[in-house]
Amino acid sequence: MVGQHAAKLAAGIISSHFGDLVAKVCGCLLQHGTLSLQEIVRFTDMMGSNVKNCLLVLIQHNCVQAFSIPRKGSTDKTVTQYMAIFDNIINRMRFSKFLSVVKDDLALEVCENDEKMQFSVMSHDSNCTNPGATDKTKKKAEVLFEGLIQNGRLTFEQLVERSISKGQHMDQAMRENHRSKLRACFNKLVRWHYVERCPRPEPFIDPDSEDQPKPTKRRGTKIVEQPPSLEQQAFEAATLAASERFSEIPESSVESAEDGTGNHSSAAGDKRKHETLERDLDLVVAIAEKEVLWRVNFEKLLYCLKTKICAENIRSRLGVDAGVVLEAIMEANTEQKIKDAIVSATLDRILDRLRDKPGGISMTLDHVRTILDELHCKQSTEKLEAIYSLDLNGTLEACQNDEIEALVKARYGDQGYKIFRLLSTRGQLIETDRIAEITFVEKKEAHQMLYRLWKDEYIESKKIQSQGSRDSANIFLWRLDRKAFSKTVLDDIFHAALNLTEKISQLVEKQHEILENEMKKLIQIKTILQLSLLKIDDSLLLFHDFSK
Repeated sequence: MVGQHAAKLAAGIISSHFGDLVAKVCGCLLQHGTLSLQEIVRFTDMMGSNVKNCLLVLIQHNCVQAFSIPRKGSTDKTVTQYMAIFDNIINRMRFSKFLSVVKDDLALEVCENDEKMQFSVMSHDSNCTNPGATDKTKKKAEVLFEGLIQNGRLTFEQLVERSISKGQHMDQAMRENHRSKLRACFNKLVRWHYVERCPRPEPFIDPDSEDQPKPTKRRGTKIVEQPPSLEQQAFEAATLAASERFSEIPESSVESAEDGTGNHSSAAGDKRKHETLERDLDLVVAIAEKEVLWRVNFEKLLYCLKTKICAENIRSRLGVDAGVVLEAIMEANTEQKIKDAIVSATLDRILDRLRDKPGGISMTLDHVRTILDELHCKQSTEKLEAIYSLDLNGTLEACQNDEIEALVKARYGDQGYKIFRLLSTRGQLIETDRIAEITFVEKKEAHQMLYRLWKDEYIESKKIQSQGSRDSANIFLWRLDRKAFSKTVLDDIFHAALNLTEKISQLVEKQHEILENEMKKLIQIKTILQLSLLKIDDSLLLFHDFSK
């Protein structure tokens, strides 16, 4: 279950994108958790047909996952449950960031191809590629990715029709050529894990099955590990294996023959076998293009944003080269999961990624190893290969501290910032008089500021009675509980994002009512609010998406 401000923010995003009815169904799922269709109808007082349509919209745009469980009192009947995917709803605020990530990656590949082409021209190579072709390929890939961002789940056939409808009229030969080029661009996005096949639509979960995991106790501790919840089991059951999830669309038998990759045999038996294989291949291609649904892979895109934020922090603290090396480590990491704090890669993969970075090709091996030591990477050996592991917790914590200190300074001023920083660095209970003494703040003002911070749930307080005197006096001790404080900050971030989205929605409604001479000023205000929302979203990434 998510907090009140977070749920309102998610419902507001859905309302601005799909309308109030869909937002009402989404808000019901966020408030009450996983529900059946009948339960949603009862909670929302909506018609069953309207609820079904709203759920279809939410599923189409990856905001709801359906799964089935056994019906109570029956062994052969099931009931479908629906759960809201909060993180995917929040990701709808980040479409511009995601599109920018893919554009930057495609632009980098275009630059690499241009460099190869220039080298080929200098070498008088007649097989060098056309520079305009790489730019057109980049634009095709952007159009495909943008289509999935806007429409949620689509087949490749639908993406092709969408692309053709935006261009000029094409005959059959031109359409097939265009389809072939789009398939190559699309497979590139799949290969880079920006696009994936959609999860299973309605996996079956049996909570009472004997195969379900039971609570286990860690050896040597009193901690009992609880089994995954029903929702977590549904996610795991719906998720495809990596080999299937990122399986590319194969070429048809005609294209394979044109490329010279087909197997041409003169024997009659081999020829019949080859024709059968061609029919099977064409069937696989038809299914992959017309029946398989595809969607944007949010996990990969969030991982790219995490790489960018961590690299910027390292660059500001340790220099440009350190930031480049950190980017190379994170990109070379094979398990690119957003919640993982430790990334690992072999030295060879790190060096390969560095060659594609600006200034990376000029770094010597000794210089790279020096930077790896500065980043406190741990070295190990596996199958005669050097593996470097980097713990990102310190970098993420430094990023969070920067955000927190900026927030505290803006809200409580210099005195509040001094007191908060002292409690943050010490991490223990400190008396009021001692805080005033260390921070050079008067005792009365220090106590008032501490009370404000405590009231806003930024710090904790403990009251004890002094010993050794007739008149017992109360002594107040203060400390910062980082875990509890992080929850408070996250709720404040959700609250701020909610206020901004509501103001932006109000401005959009006013656009239809105001005069033309006031429109320019309204657009300027709206742009400022949208930029502020993007900035707040950076904080949201740090405290919500990147934290366990």
